[in-house]
Amino acid sequence: MSTRSKLLLLFLGLILLLAACGEKDYNGDFSYEVSDFSYTNQDNQQFDSGELEGKFWIADFIFTNCETVCPNMTSNMVDLQKMLKDEGLEDVEFVSFSVDPEHDTPEKLKEYAASRGASFDNWNLLTGYEFQEIKELSIKSFKTMLEEAPDSDQMIHGINFFVVTPEGNAIKKFNGTQPAEMENIVQYLKEVY
Repeated sequence: MSTRSKLLLLFLGLILLLAACGEKDYNGDFSYEVSDFSYTNQDNQQFDSGELEGKFWIADFIFTNCETVCPNMTSNMVDLQKMLKDEGLEDVEFVSFSVDPEHDTPEKLKEYAASRGASFDNWNLLTGYEFQEIKELSIKSFKTMLEEAPDSDQMIHGINFFVVTPEGNAIKKFNGTQPAEMENIVQYLKEVY
C-alpha cells in the first residue's frame, strides 16, 4: 500500500472517529439548538438553561389567561409528568414558557399549574422577560410561531410539546392538545433514554 493510500485511510478513519464523538443520534425529526436563557420560575427564583444540561426536557408555550388550548395543554403536561414518573423517568425536566410575561407573574403561573395537579419537583414555569424576547426564543429555537392577537388579550402560539436532548437541541414535537400524544412521548423517551 502506498504512503498516499495509508494517509487517505488514516484521514478517513479520523473523520469517522470525530463523527462518532458528535451528538448521539436520537432518531429525531429535526435538530434546533435552543438558545441559552435565564428567566424567573414559579417560585420567583432564577432558572437558566444550564440547569438542564445533561437531561432530557419537555418544553411548551402557554399563558394563564388563555381561553383556548393552554388549559388542556397544561393538564396534558401534568398527565405526562405522572406517566414518566411511573416509567422511572422522573428526571426528565419540564419547562413551560409564558407567552404573556406582562401578566403572568410567578405566583399566577404557580397557582395555574398547581390547580391542575402539577408537581414542581421537575417542572419550571418561566416568566420575567419581554414579549419580544420570548417571541424570538419561540421562533428561533423551536421554529414555532408566536404573535399577539389583534384587539385582544390573547396570544397566538404553537401547541406542541418539544423534546429537547441533554445537549440542548429540540429534536421532536408532539401535539400538546391531544391526550393520546402523551403516550407517544413516553414511548419515544423510553426508546432514546
